[in-house]
Amino acid sequence: MSETEKMIPVTSWTPDGETPAHVSEEAVINAICTVFDPEIPVNIYELGLIYAVEIAPAGDVKVEMTLTAPGCPSAQELPEMVRNAVAAVEGVGDVTVDTVWDPPWDPSRMSEEARLSLNMF
Repeated sequence: MSETEKMIPVTSWTPDGETPAHVSEEAVINAICTVFDPEIPVNIYELGLIYAVEIAPAGDVKVEMTLTAPGCPSAQELPEMVRNAVAAVEGVGDVTVDTVWDPPWDPSRMSEEARLSLNMF
């Protein structure tokens, strides 16, 4: 995200005054991309750990994510890191992050960029 995009307020003007604009999926995904698994030098979005992002018209966001394994040492902190990153997006209301295990994560969910970064061709 460019510096200009960061500075644009998420509001719009109507004859009744300023009203919150809709939160974009791109803004939420950009926020999620700032979260990294402490053991893997790739953001969790590129790792394929994010299964769904739902944005309500009022700005509430629900994220479904998984972890690389049920015994992941970051199981408690990663969902909280996602929640905090998404909550920091201007215009976002309540944030819910659910950890799901179905379908199980596997390396095929990683982006090409993540595979290249981890030398997993």
